[in-house]
Parts: sequence; C-alpha cells; structure tokens
Amino acid sequence: MDANVLGRILEGCSGLNTALTGAAVRIITPRAGTRSPWSSKATDILRGAQLPVVRAERGLRIDIIGGPEADSPLWRDIDRLLSDPMTQSVWPSLEDAQRLFDRPEQGLIQRVDIEQLPEANTRLGLALSADEVDYLQVRYRALGRSPSDAELMMFAQANSEHCRHKIFNASYSINGRDMPHSLFGMIKNTHQKSPQLTLSAYKDNAAVIEGHSARHFRPDDGQVYRFAEPQQSAFCIKVETHNHPTAISPFPGAATGAGGEIRDEGATGRGGRPKAGLTGFSVSHLRIPGLPQAWEGERALNPRIASALEIMTDGPLGGAAFNNEFGRPNLAGYFRSFELPGSAPNTARAYDKPIMLAGGVGSVDPNQVQKLPLRHGDIVIVLGGPAMLIGLGGGAASSVSSGQSSEDLDFASVQRDNPEMERRCQEVINRCFAFGDANPIRFMHDVGAGGLSNAIPELLHDSGMGGIIDMAKIPCDDPSLSPMQLWCNESQERYVLGIAAGHLADFEAICARERCPFAAVGIATDEQRLLVAYGAQPETVDGIAPENRAIDMPMDLLFGKAPKMHRDAQLPAVQRYPELNTDALSVYEAGLKVLAHPSVAAKQFLITIGDRSVGGMTARDQMVGPWQMPVADCAITSTDFIGLHGEAMSMGERTPVALIDAAASARLAVGEAITNLLAAPIAGLHEVKLSANWMAAASQPGEDAALYEAVKAIGLELCPALDISIPVGKDSLSMQSRWEMDGQTHASSSPVSLVISAFARVADVRAQSTPQLNIDSDSDIWLIGLGAGKQRMGASILAQVQNRFGNECPDLDSPQLLAKLAELIIAARDQELIQAYHDRSDGGAFAALCEMAFASHCGMDIHLDYWGDNDLNCLFNEELGVLVQVAREDRALFADLINEFELTHCAQRIAKPNASDCIRVLRSQETVAAWSWQTLFESWWSVSHAMQKQRDNPEGADSEFTAVKDFSDSGLNVQLGFTPEAPMINSGARPRVAILREQGVNGQVEMAAAFTRAGFEAVDVHMSDLIAGRTELAQYKGLIACGGFSYGDVLGAGRGWATSILEREALRTQFAEFFLRDDSFTLGVCNGCQMLSQLKALIPGAGHWPRFLRNHSEQFEARLSMVEILESPSLLLAGMAGSRIPVVVSHGEGRAEFGAGQDAGQAHIAMRFIDNQGDLASHYPANPNGSPMGITGLTSSDGRATLMMPHPERVFLNRQMSWHPKGAGEFSPWMQLFVNARKWVG
Repeated sequence: MDANVLGRILEGCSGLNTALTGAAVRIITPRAGTRSPWSSKATDILRGAQLPVVRAERGLRIDIIGGPEADSPLWRDIDRLLSDPMTQSVWPSLEDAQRLFDRPEQGLIQRVDIEQLPEANTRLGLALSADEVDYLQVRYRALGRSPSDAELMMFAQANSEHCRHKIFNASYSINGRDMPHSLFGMIKNTHQKSPQLTLSAYKDNAAVIEGHSARHFRPDDGQVYRFAEPQQSAFCIKVETHNHPTAISPFPGAATGAGGEIRDEGATGRGGRPKAGLTGFSVSHLRIPGLPQAWEGERALNPRIASALEIMTDGPLGGAAFNNEFGRPNLAGYFRSFELPGSAPNTARAYDKPIMLAGGVGSVDPNQVQKLPLRHGDIVIVLGGPAMLIGLGGGAASSVSSGQSSEDLDFASVQRDNPEMERRCQEVINRCFAFGDANPIRFMHDVGAGGLSNAIPELLHDSGMGGIIDMAKIPCDDPSLSPMQLWCNESQERYVLGIAAGHLADFEAICARERCPFAAVGIATDEQRLLVAYGAQPETVDGIAPENRAIDMPMDLLFGKAPKMHRDAQLPAVQRYPELNTDALSVYEAGLKVLAHPSVAAKQFLITIGDRSVGGMTARDQMVGPWQMPVADCAITSTDFIGLHGEAMSMGERTPVALIDAAASARLAVGEAITNLLAAPIAGLHEVKLSANWMAAASQPGEDAALYEAVKAIGLELCPALDISIPVGKDSLSMQSRWEMDGQTHASSSPVSLVISAFARVADVRAQSTPQLNIDSDSDIWLIGLGAGKQRMGASILAQVQNRFGNECPDLDSPQLLAKLAELIIAARDQELIQAYHDRSDGGAFAALCEMAFASHCGMDIHLDYWGDNDLNCLFNEELGVLVQVAREDRALFADLINEFELTHCAQRIAKPNASDCIRVLRSQETVAAWSWQTLFESWWSVSHAMQKQRDNPEGADSEFTAVKDFSDSGLNVQLGFTPEAPMINSGARPRVAILREQGVNGQVEMAAAFTRAGFEAVDVHMSDLIAGRTELAQYKGLIACGGFSYGDVLGAGRGWATSILEREALRTQFAEFFLRDDSFTLGVCNGCQMLSQLKALIPGAGHWPRFLRNHSEQFEARLSMVEILESPSLLLAGMAGSRIPVVVSHGEGRAEFGAGQDAGQAHIAMRFIDNQGDLASHYPANPNGSPMGITGLTSSDGRATLMMPHPERVFLNRQMSWHPKGAGEFSPWMQLFVNARKWVG
C-alpha cells in the first residue's frame, strides 16, 4: 500500500503522535462489534483510490494528566463521561484499540429446551406473554424438537407488541362490560365510512392517497431527463415513532427513526419516492442550564435513559442529519415539554420516555401501488448495507418500559445510521419503478424491527409462500455473528425485495451503477415452510443436518393465531388537580411566561438545522415572511416542476388534556391538525386523510380505558361526522419508565398521547395563507372560536407555568362547528378575503396574535370588549379556533359568510395590527397591559437562544438573538440590476449538460429541472458511468456538479468525490481536458462547489479558489439568505451584477478558507452574503457560515467555471421560496442564471 497516497487522502491521519508525558491515554472508537458509517464511506473512498484497504476506522485519543491509578474503578465512570457507551468503546492504548478489527469465531446456534422457555424469555429479552410461551411449547412439542435461539428471537420480533399491535387488536371490557369493538376496529371504521381517494390502507408500509395530475420528471432509458405527459398522481403518507431508541441514545435513535420512516415510503407498493418529512418530540421539562423556569421543579430522573435536555440537544440533530444526508426536506413538526407530579410519591406524569415521531409524504405512481405476489422460484433480494450486531431485539425492547429491560439489552437495541447508503438504495428503487409495468420489483418491505427475521418472512407470508434462505449469502461485516444475530439484527438501510429470476441481470446492472450492495439470498417456494441455514439451496436442503438449520418451521407457526389478547380495563379514578388562580398573575407577567414555555416558544433551534429545500418541491416550509419567522401552520409540497398542484400536511396534539379527559384530548388533536391544515388551499374535509400515532402507558391503572375512550371519540364519532378517514397510524404503548434510586422505586408515565398528522391534496399551492399580516391596509383580526364562548382553562400553558393544571379542559363539543369552520375558510379564501391566517392552540389567542406580530414586525391592539369578563381566560384559553385577518372594506362580506355558515356565535373581531412596536391589551379603551414588541419577542425566543447557546457556537447564538429582535430590520427584499429573460425553450436545439453526481449526492433532480426548463437536455451522469466508460465528458457542453453529501462528507465536504477523480489518472485527464475546452462551462453548487474547489489545479484561472470548511456556527445551516451578485467574469451571472436576491443555503461546511500564500483579493468573487439592509454580512446569521468577506460564490478568470454554496436550482420558481415579493410571476430571478448558460452556448 502506498502510504503517501493514504496520508494524502486522509490528510495526515495515518501518522502517529506520541502521548503527553505522564498522561493516561483513552482512545474512543465506535463500539466493538459494530462498524461506523464513517468507516463504510471512508473505506469506499480509499478503495476508489485503488488502495487495498479492508476497513478504515477513526477514533479520538484523549490524554489525561492527573487521573486515577490505572486499575482504579473510577475509570469506568470517567469513560462514561468521555463517551456514549451505547455507540462507543474506550480503550487504554492504541494496541488495545486494534481489537476493533479482531475477527472472532462465529457464534453458534443455540437450542433452548422446551421446558426452559420461561427462563429464556427473560434472558433473551423476548418480551413474550405467558400465553405466547404456552403456545410455543405446544407447537414445538408437536414438532418433537427444541427451538433454536434464532427461531425464538424471530417469533418474539414478529409477534411483539411493536409489530403485531396486540393491544390495538385485543377485545376489551371496561368496568366489567364487554366493548363491541377493538381499538383497530374503531380506526378502520373511519376508512369504511370515508374511503374516497384512498388507494391503499392498512396493508402496506404506508397509506396511498389519490393526488392531482402531474408531469413526472425522470431520466429515460438513455439517462436524459424528460417531462412526461400529464397523468394521475398519488402520494403515500406515513408517520412512525422511535421512542425507545431515542430514550437510550438520542442521536442515533432519532436518526434511525427518520431513516426507518423514509424506508417505509420507499417500500410502499412496488416502490415510492420519499418527498418531504415532519418530525415531533415530546419530552419532560428541559431544565436548561442558564434558563431556570419556575415551573421546572427538581425530581429524580432515570439514570438509564437520556434526560430531556440531552434528548432535545442530540435527538433533533440526529433526525435532521439523516434527512439532510438522505435528501428529504423536513417541513413540519411539533415540540412539547410536559411533566406533572403524580398522585403517589416518587411518581410523575411525564415524557421521561420521549415521543420521537418521524413522518412525511412520498410520491407513488398509481400503477405501482399494488404489490405483485411472489411466485415459486422468485428471488429474494437483500438490498443495502451489511449486517452488524446493531439493534438486536429492538422490536421487543421497544415493547417494554424504559429502564425495566437489562442494560445489556438496552445496548443491543441501539441502532446506527448511514443515510448515504439509504440514498443509494433509494436511487435503485427510483430506477426500478420508473420502468412502470416492467418494474423488476414485484414485492418489497423495508427492514426495520426484527431485521431480516421479520422482513423476509413477511415478504413470503404476504404472498402465501414459504422460502429457502442461504445465510452465507447475507451481506455481513461481522463474521462473529451467530446465526440468530445474523438473522435478527436490525442493521439499518436495508430492504428485502422479491424479483423474477429473469430480471436479476437488469437489477444487478442498476445496483452496480448506483454502487448499491445487494445479494440474492434465497427463493420463494410453494411449500409453506421457512428454512434458513448456511448453504441452503433447493437442491441441498435435504442434506443439511437438522442441528445446522437456524430456522426450520412451518409458516403458520410464526404467523399462526396465537391466543388473542383480552384487556380488562377500569375507568380511571377522577383526579383533582390544583385549579388555575387567575388572581395571582397579571396579564403582563402571564404574557411573558406563556411565550417562554418551550411548547409555545420559537422552535428556531429545531428548524434551521434541517434542509427544507432539497428536491425543489417545497412550496411552504416553517419559515414565514421577509423576517423568516418559524410560525407556519402547515407544509406544502408541489407535485411537479411545471404545474401548480401539490400536497399539504399539518400536525395536531394536545396531550396534557388527556390527564383530565382522554377523549377530549383526542378530539382536540384532530381539530388542531385541521385548523392548521386549513392554512392550505384544500378542497374540503372529505379530502383530508389522517395518520394517528397513539402513545400510552398500557396496563397502568386507568390507562387502557382512557385509551379506549380516546380511540372511540375519533374512530366512531368525530372522524365519521367530518367524513375524514384514518388510513394509517402507529401505536407505542409502553410509555412508562421505572427505576430504583437511593433505595426507592421511582416511576413516570406519559398521558394517553395522540399525535395527529393531516394530509390533503391541493389544486394550487400558491393559494396558501400564512400568519404574516398585511399592515398596509386597515384591517381587523377575527377570532373564530369553536369553544363558542367557553373558556375552559384546564391543562393550559397558563396553568402549567403557574404549577397548576385545572380540571375543566377545552373540547370540541360539536363536530359540525369544525366542519362549518372549514367551509367558511375555504369560501373566504375563494373570495380572496383572507389576508393572514393562524390557528389558536398552545398559549391561546395571545400567543397566536404575538406570532402574527413577530412574523410581520408590527404592533397590535388586542381588544377584550365583548370577549369575556376574565382577561386571562380570554387571552390564554386554548379552545380550538383560528385567527383571520380581513380588510375593513371586506368586513361585511366576511360577516355574511360567517352568518351563512352559522358561526356567528363563535366569531368576533379581537385585534387590529398597526405599524408601532407596541402590543397592547385594552378593555373599554383602557390599557390592561402593554409590552414593547422586543420584550415579548425576547421571551418567545428565549428557549431557542438558550438551546443554541448550549448546543452550537455560543457566539453565533448571541449574534442571532441580537439580529432577530431588531424591530427596525427591513427584512428580505429583492433588488434587481437586470430584466429577467424568458427561457429559450422554443429554439429547437437543446445542448446537452451532464448533471453529475457521486454516491450520496441528492440534489440532481431539481438541478436537471432548472436546466431543462432553460432549454437544455439534461443527462443524468453518475461517476460510475465515467469510470466504466458508459459516457464521456466530451459529449457535453456543460458540467454541473450537484449538491448533497458525496460519501457522507466523511473526509471533508466534497473531498471524497474529488479524490475519486484525482486518484484515477484517466478520469483526472478527462476532467482536465473538459475544463480546457473553450466551448464548455462548469457549475458547482454546494457539495459540487466543495468538490470543484478541490479540482482547482485542473481548472484554468481557478488557482486562488478557497476550500470550504465547517460552518462557524458548528451546525448545518438551512436558511433563505440575502446575497449580492458582484461584477465578475462569470458567464452564468452575466448582467446580474448589483442584484440583491434571497437564495436558499443548506450546508454544514460552507466557510471559505484560503490557504497559506493565497490572496483572497486575487480570487474572482462572484457572490457574497449581505444583510437585509444591503451591507456586507459580517455576522451570523446573515453570514450563515462565517466566510470572510461574506464569500459564497466564485468564478474562474475566464468565467467558464462558477462555483457557489447557495442553491439557485432549488428556487428557480417563485413558489419554491418561503418568501417572495407579492405579484411575482412563475420564475424567480434565479432562472436568469440558467438562461444565461443557454444564451452563452448559443
């Protein structure tokens, strides 16, 4: 091996520095027995550079001076402080750390005596019920043999509460009276009553809903991107939870939660494309250092699970990182912090075991919705990464209370994320379903809970087949795995597929192009028997000794009717909570406290870490208006790059209310999701589909009955009354935590928790409403309150900040009121009466009005007259409702509509916006309370500021806090120094451009769309195409390097991609020759920019380009930022100098750094960050990455090569921007960049 090449690629990491004199060494590596995602990708890079590397790993060495003696037990505690024991190992020397690469002996099949099943149930963490143990004993006695550990673990996963939803399928009796329905039966009732538009429900990885027509944009057989003719579209919806793994290890737990839900969308039908995501978290009190809150009292916490602060520090980063690297925008979410002392000592109602929720929408071709059953001889494929000892028993582990399983089993259930591998799998799926009826995939499942032991049997069973599986064919990175571990581990980023034998060669070619690992591991058989063993082939099965068969069982043993569960529940005892004392708090103080509660406060710290523009389909994200405030009610995606159709999604949950009335909490969750969704231009409630995610501490006193009442409230009553169905959902019913501390038993359990996600198609994405107020017209803000005058304060945020709770809670007393509200909003939007819109929920109308004022940088007068007698109740009650801004001149028309829809008793004018910086509450013209805009804003922003200061660069957190509370800031704006030109789409000729990508790149489709709409023929070119000689750069006029995470950016952003070029002589020469051609041009965006900067030695006139390093904020930054286009030779920016335009930025490594001896002044800077006033952006967040001189775009001396960190291709249409000037046309100013390229080519 060439050590010089190795050192060059690893930037010197192959060397060794000696430890400090007298220091004790601790070397932190990935956990022994696992392989890190970094290793997978770095090894790919080194092999691509033709180095014979088997495996590369990285670690961190810490030299400790003054530590305890080498044999001291204190080192165990120190090591736990230095590392995450769930994902890392600590070694005392480099020699010891090399055991990471040991290849221990393979584990053996273990047999469990039939009579010892109860003991094995505990030892192996199977979480089987007593009747399931009895069932297995009966079946194995009939077979005349003992089960293998692999068979037991497989049965446990397939029949876990997590997978079989036994509680939701159980029969119920409450207070001795038999109930007529199961929980699932009541949910299914909604689909039976309202099946319209639902193409698939309950039987696939996700539900599928009929959309509007679309023009798909995909590569054809020659890899040329083309718009298809209009055809019917469909979209899939799914929302999952990943609570237990997130409690144990927040970053990988949340990351794999997002990744698992993405796989659900990809595995829908015969292949779907994940499109946009949503995320949610419920945790206990944060207890942020430096931000003490009066309502956050101290109590004992479970030492075996992460604290709320740890979860909300690392969990959102994990979920965002997976979405970012995979290439899915996260556009919606919720966050709740809640706990309440329990009725018994040492107990609490809290989210110690958190809710981590991940969901979203994907696109599915209608003719690919139905899976095709497998046939005898069809091949079983495992697509994706290798097996490792990761997530073993996670399905069962998530079905028990946190803290009640053994610590070893907690370790085993932790998972590992590799989104770049999942991206490669998705590219294979995309290519397959693009074949339409010729799609080689007949049937598919994602690999989640239970690993292959769940996925492959489901694949076979759902087709009525058995199967023969050769364990030797299963990709594996850990040769020590026993057959049970190999079969049952939950290594992520895998799918199982069934394809016809005749399609294997074509499928193999697709995988090879995408560099996506796969293996044909077995076949489907007509015989209803599952046999899994090393060397198992149809012709060799009979020769495999029974003791060498890891699995050999009838399919009906695994999927047979185990004894059905019955739940005997009791209604919860009525508990009285301390009532809210409205005399103890002034309106002024109440406003500040409510806005500072984490459930109400700004969620900025959860949003800017996540890409919201990748894919180019975003039509509404969380950020609203020219000041980009995180207050949007819903998310909207476009169906394609040409039409105006789209899909909307929103969320709703009011879980604390369940402690008073679980049914009311469920109704409020549905109501809030709908009042949020009404910000989108939906056609009506009959087109709305819901995902219901149910969480509860099942088997706790009163909780089963409360859950039943909640499901009944929406399944049999509310949703049928609204003509809404729930075609998809998930339950997680072990929401309790129990632990011992100081000789005492402590316990916490969550309320019955329903989180609703609502989805609907929309006809015109532009007709959306936001909370941004129009302050240029005389107007009123109307409250349409579905409490119809009631102001019930139980479980309100106002009560919580007083350490009170109350006993009378909000509710939706009449479904018809919600139906009429929907009709009113749809009619008012059709008549263009709505200037701004917001829902009322946590924090009441006061919080909603403040958010509207924050988004609009305006003041407001709030009038209490005719609203009610109690000021606090008026302002802070959380009855369902919406706020609508209506121009004074339209007042009569709006009032007429209110009367028409019989909502007069629910409606009143409560506020008027104004241009001042003061928010006042008035009664009878007398001021009740008044705050400056900045005072209220500081309370609302306090949680984000504190969390960012704790998690990110503290200097950046302070800088952003200073910037966002500047009331005088002018906001985003557009100033053009050119007249936009129309695309050259009718010129006949379409020059070819190479839309270049490497493994991990995820921004190629929107780039191709922008160039196609500008008049080019965009061709999908993978680096593997160039390496294999399937195409050459000489065939193209333009080379476009796209954004994403090539090789996961493991050796520095873009370096792995550049290395694959620079370390291959033929490729290096091909690129150099392309750059020398005077009829060629090059564009690099984001990851492509980072890659091209590494190739500057090959690009004429690029010698002074910088490299791009980690953002100064130390986080991924996703923002709509102001840039100024400078005078430069860039042909792509010709004529645009002097223009100031907002543009999307989404990167973690965008800070330009010039090397020693480089003069930034000699670089041709083409674009720089500016603030909203037009001045050079020297501070965060106007300069989101900390680049000197605000540099974010450069060009070569002749202008033919341009690179930039922002993403013009994601905002070439105005509807793709979260803010644009009123009256703007279809194309944004950024379309001019692509038009310039087309003009230059001629």
